[in-house]
Amino acid sequence: MPTSTSLVTSDDGHTFACVDGSGAPGPTWVLLHGSDGSELDLLPLAERLAPSATKIAPRGTVRTTGGWAHFRRRADLYPVEEDLTARIEPLMSLVTAAQAGSHTAVPGRAVVMGFSNGAIMAAALLERHPERFAAGILLRPRAPFRADPAPAASSMPVLLLEGRDDARRTRDDGLIVADRLRSGGAAVTHLVLPVTHRVTRSDERAASDWLSELPADAP
Repeated sequence: MPTSTSLVTSDDGHTFACVDGSGAPGPTWVLLHGSDGSELDLLPLAERLAPSATKIAPRGTVRTTGGWAHFRRRADLYPVEEDLTARIEPLMSLVTAAQAGSHTAVPGRAVVMGFSNGAIMAAALLERHPERFAAGILLRPRAPFRADPAPAASSMPVLLLEGRDDARRTRDDGLIVADRLRSGGAAVTHLVLPVTHRVTRSDERAASDWLSELPADAP
């Protein structure tokens, strides 16, 4: 965990980790952990990918046997869509408030990176609030909603990383997410890596390469 990390509990009981950025103001990185995870899980990876960025890592609001999750899921691991939907606006409010408290965060401009359960929530945020995000990195996602997404005027870059040997995802999960985001205007880079469900150095290298190829005005 970065030495500058602070754990904050908001007035409404939400807990999140925050790392204030250094240097010039820029996009905030919003980090969404996977099932049975915690708010600290993605901080080391984000620190390596964007060391000077402000980082906000909310703890999921659903208690699990091994930690936390960002929404409830069914026995087949698909989201309970009504539960997921109900948690979107409180999460966005938390991010807004956390950005307001940082001197290096540009309000309304964020990069969301999520893993597994957090990647599904991240995809939901990109669909429902594309105007709030500059980019997205989705590690092992699945579509948050089964219905067609609402049209969104957004050309944001999104990196989607699947695991070829991921036993927790089907062959079509990543394609469905990519198609949904592209239908909303996102510029999706979809890669299938020779890995399982867990995040690896291959994911980090792919994300680093992708970030280095983005235009200068992108995060």
